[in-house]
Amino acid sequence: ITGLPFRHVGEHFQRLNDMISRYFHMILTTLATQPFYMDYIRFPAGDTVPSKIQNNPKFWPYFRNAIGAIDRSHIHASPPAYVRSNYRNRK
Repeated sequence: ITGLPFRHVGEHFQRLNDMISRYFHMILTTLATQPFYMDYIRFPAGDTVPSKIQNNPKFWPYFRNAIGAIDRSHIHASPPAYVRSNYRNRK
């Protein structure tokens, strides 16, 4: 159900859009609060870019200012050519 508008989610769960929106914001607020954020979100400490990426000119220009994934993993994504422009410069 991710990526769908509130009305689609509301139809799926048979709830009003207002209720879906209210609970979405409650969950978002909970995830952004200090106790949860400090316990479960950790940024990499220091220079954690592997030398395999730093020494490879194919990867380094794209990862130079990256802070890294939370679990220090990289997932290769290759969208189809006709939608590639939609995924450029995305966070």
